[in-house]
This record gives sequence, C-alpha cells and structure tokens, in this order.
Amino acid sequence: MSLVYAGVLSHAPGITGRAHLVENTAKRDEFYAALDKQRREIQDSGAEALIVIAAEHFANFFMNNMPAYCIGIGSQYEGPIEDPDWLKISRTKVPGAADLATRLTREVMKTVDVAYAEEWKFDHGIMVPLHFLTPEYDLPIIPVNINCQGPPLTPLHRAWAFGKALRRACDSVPEKIAVVGTGGISHWPATPDSGKINEKWDREFLDRLMRNDKDALLSYDDIQTYRDAGQGGFEIRTFIAIAAASGGDGELQFYTAELPIFAVGCTVARFSLDRTA
Repeated sequence: MSLVYAGVLSHAPGITGRAHLVENTAKRDEFYAALDKQRREIQDSGAEALIVIAAEHFANFFMNNMPAYCIGIGSQYEGPIEDPDWLKISRTKVPGAADLATRLTREVMKTVDVAYAEEWKFDHGIMVPLHFLTPEYDLPIIPVNINCQGPPLTPLHRAWAFGKALRRACDSVPEKIAVVGTGGISHWPATPDSGKINEKWDREFLDRLMRNDKDALLSYDDIQTYRDAGQGGFEIRTFIAIAAASGGDGELQFYTAELPIFAVGCTVARFSLDRTA
C-alpha cells in the first residue's frame, strides 16, 4: 500500500509568530517536541511526498470562486503569503509533485469532484506545519484545500467521502505518501474572542476522532459547531478527512489548551492505517 503515514496537527499562525510571547515555555517546548516527533515519524515512514490537507484562509480563493475541494498539481509553490516578519517564517520556494498530484487528482475525480491548481501561494495553514515537518523544504508537497471558511460549506459526510477517495488514490500509485490534516479545533480567529479555547468541546471531538467513530464525527452540526467552537471549528473537516483516509484508530500524542497566545488548542496525533480500508 502506498499510504504510509496519516496524522493531524494544528496550524494557527501564533504557533510560530507569537512563540516569543509564550509564558508557559515548558508547555510550548513540549508541543514543539511532539511536532518534531511527527516529523521523524513521517521521515521514518519512507514517504516520498507529503499531502497537506488544510483550510485556506482567503489567500488564493475568495467568494467569487470558492471550490469545496482543491488539489495542487504544481511543480513549485511559494509561501508564506503573509508577512514573514509577522509569521516568523521566511518566504521560500516549496517543491511540488506535479506528476504524482495529477495522477492522484484523476483518481479522486472518479468519485469526488475536485478543483485543481497549478499555482498556489501557501498561507499559514500550510506553512506553519511545513516549518516543523519539513524544515529544509526537501520533501515534495501536494497541497489540498477543503473550504472551511466561506459558507455554504461542504457537508461533513462529503469530507469523509473525499478522505476515502484520497486514500484510494494514494493506494493506486507506487510512490510512498504521507498525509496530514491541519487546522484548529475550537478557536475564534480574528475576532474579539481570539485566544478563547473550549477545551471540553475539543476533548470530546478528539475522543471521537481517536476512536475513528464515523457516525459520531459526522453528527456535528455547523450551527452548533459555530456556537461551541467558533468559526475556526469548521476546520474539523480536514481532521475528518484524515480519519476517513486512514481507516484506523488514532493516537493522541499531544493536546493542550494551556497556550492561549497561540489562539488554538494545540494538537498532534497520528492514525494507524487500516489496510482493508
């Protein structure tokens, strides 16, 4: 099988941009250590490319053209689109995997309609994970966007179907592929409630996610999610897609709500791969 790693992690801009403002440096460093462990696990898996499923934040797509799903098929990307001094990540070129991404896209399209893009400027949703997972930018990246920003949003059962289609696509090619889903759980970015974290809601979601309980994961309602987890909570779609792609149980490697300066519950997890999925 060609999918060799599946995991999730948080991607809030404060994780890099406000690291110097953290009071609980021990907890910050524990989080960073968990991210570095995830980097090593991806490396040890032998992955030849990394798919990053993220929520794009109006950097490339806006309300005049908002695809539900988009896969990057370019040979090279650039990021971050944000001010590097603000994000504390230098602007750089990121290698793509054009041929592989095109083959994956064709396979996904057999069951799920997706857009594709040969040009893509990465925002913090991809650049923060890459900063930790491929710090030398030496692993080809295939970016994937699920619209988590501009309603109407794709229904959760379609995010699950997309994850299943992506798994089928990965297993149809000879290359070894790792996939991560990035986002927040509860958070209220760019609002007066920025920094608020609903830890109880987060832990309930993570329990469902680690059990890979499809029915429980797909039972969330956007109105309730917005109420309890903020507009950032819509990013559960990227995590749900990973659960569907893996087909196995998860291992929560790190979670904390004790870093509010990062404005998100900081999460790192990996999934076992069900070879019958």
